[in-house]
Order: sequence, then C-alpha cells, then structure tokens
Amino acid sequence: MNHISLLPLVAILASLSGCANIERSRDLANPAVPAAVTAVQVCSICHGIDGNSVSPNFPRLAAQGPDYLVAQLQNFRSHQRSDPPGFEYMWGISHHLTDDQIKGLADYFAKQSPVSNAAVDAQEMAKGKLIFEGGVPEKDVAPCMACHGPQAQGLASFPRLAGQHMDYLVKQLHVFQETEGRPGTPMKQITHLLTDPEMQAVAGYLQGFPNTQ
Repeated sequence: MNHISLLPLVAILASLSGCANIERSRDLANPAVPAAVTAVQVCSICHGIDGNSVSPNFPRLAAQGPDYLVAQLQNFRSHQRSDPPGFEYMWGISHHLTDDQIKGLADYFAKQSPVSNAAVDAQEMAKGKLIFEGGVPEKDVAPCMACHGPQAQGLASFPRLAGQHMDYLVKQLHVFQETEGRPGTPMKQITHLLTDPEMQAVAGYLQGFPNTQ
C-alpha cells in the first residue's frame, strides 16, 4: 500500500476524530456533552451564541428566567407545547435532552446579557406602553406588567419580554388566543378579546423596551 492509497483512510480517521471532539459536538443524545457546548454548537444556529437572536422568527433567550426556560424545554420534550415553531423546530431537538441538560441550557442562556432591539414608531410605543402598564380596562384585560414585571424582566415562571422580537410576540399572542398549542398559562383568557392592532402595539413596545437590562 503506497502513501497515495492511504490518503482516503487518513481523511476518514481525521473526520472521526473531529466527531469525537466533545467540545464541538452536536450530539444531542449524549448527556456528557456540556450544556454550553450544545448552546454554542446547536442552539446558536437560531437563537445566537449569546441568546440575542437576529431573526424575528426565533425568540431571544438572553437573560430569560431559568425556570421559564426549563418549563418550555420540558414542554417541547413531552410535546405539550404544540405551536407550529414548537413542533417544527424544538420537538426533535429536545427529544433526547435529559433534565440535567435542560437545566444547563437554561442556566447558560439566563446568564447571557440582553442587547437592545430595534425601536418602533413612537406613537405605537405609546399605545403599547398603556396596555403593558394598564391593560385594557374596558375588556378586563390585566396589565402585562402584573405578571411579567415592571421592567418586562419576567417573574418566576412568567417570561422576560423586554427586547423580544415584535413578530415573535404577535405570533405567540395569536397562538394563545386562537389555539391550544401552549396550554397551562392564563394567556388564553387574557388575549381572548385583544385585537390585532392592540397586539401589535404592545409587542412593538416590548421590542423597543427602553431598558433591556
């Protein structure tokens, strides 16, 4: 066997060596892969390495509450959360994750620093601020800040909304209002009478929230 015929074998061995590198692994079924590695090698494709996703199709996870993230990943894994992005993207990804892996991912993204998102029209911001802080009294819609915090920072099992993408928030509000894709929250009742312009306004305010820290 000459050195030329050895080249394919060397290439195969090098490839296998790379796959075995646990610090660059995308093996979601291997509990030995550190959560930070999974976050960087897998989750970052949609959510960004620091959890500040650029695409409005994918939620920002930076500084999100760890309890909330754990609950969502567990709901994806058990198929309780069945909104379209959930089953299209997250069911398969979460399928093999252990409880420890889920906790590790939640802790990773909870520790990331949020960055400001693009502001929307000032008039829409003002409308959204009224809903966020005061709700819609004539419809008995509670203020968003009652559950999500005065700085939209999230409280316990209620998610952080400050700096979240407007498009993503509007889509989720429609999921709560029109489907059973996200069970176990009070949001279906809260969103029941909201109009699309009201959703757009509060979601725009949250995207451009003045304090994302």
